[in-house]
Amino acid sequence: MIRFDKLWETMKRKGVSTYLLREKCGIDSKTIRRLRANENIETKTLDKLCAALDCSLDEIVEYVKE
Repeated sequence: MIRFDKLWETMKRKGVSTYLLREKCGIDSKTIRRLRANENIETKTLDKLCAALDCSLDEIVEYVKE
């Protein structure tokens, strides 16, 4: 299972809110809800998140074996 728990930790560490994500990189509320629920998102969204947070993919996503 792909989990986005690290995303929220990275956002907190960098002082970035979901409001800033929506404004800074154009991620809509629906996508934020999908991230919170660990649902599927597009790879271009991952790219936007890494760019907005100036981080690598492993700082926002992790694979957890079910």
